[in-house]
Amino acid sequence: MAELQLDSHKTALVLIDLQNAIVGMSTAPHPAAQVVANSAKLAAAFRGHSAPVVYVRVDLNDFLQLPVDQPVNLGNAPLPGMVSEIAPSAGFQPGDILLTKRHWGAFAGTDLEQRLKSRGVDTVVLTGISTNAGVESTARQGTGLGFGFVVVEDACSGQDGEQHCFAFEKIFPRLCRVRSTNEVLAALA
Repeated sequence: MAELQLDSHKTALVLIDLQNAIVGMSTAPHPAAQVVANSAKLAAAFRGHSAPVVYVRVDLNDFLQLPVDQPVNLGNAPLPGMVSEIAPSAGFQPGDILLTKRHWGAFAGTDLEQRLKSRGVDTVVLTGISTNAGVESTARQGTGLGFGFVVVEDACSGQDGEQHCFAFEKIFPRLCRVRSTNEVLAALA
């Protein structure tokens, strides 16, 4: 495995769906609290290098209106707005970018591509929940737009540990580089 080197002037951190309802779910193989803690640690390091930090969330009330099968039946009543807000433990700070996506991936229907390209970003470090939904969809969409990706294994998790492992063993190595939180932190130093 080649040593990772990140140019903080051309690299952004994108954190997927670290919002109250999602970080409250049971995740595997890593507990959501570990994913959030590792993601917040990365966000602090990126801010320290003046690199963009982007938090992406989904408005669950909008998402539940999409004509697709949802993994969880949440009923017909509107959900409280706080379920779609970034969890305080995820470390969102003034100056960070906050995007609301309307699809699985963070690029479809948002201005994420423009925001990154206007800052000269060509590499995205990606974390979040759920590995096989928001994280994988974002990596697939973004590679098609010409971005390079580093997906942080211990800062991602899913609803199913086997699916998470499949993504990291079979899918991500074909799309991007896979690293740990500590490897990304060292690559920024």
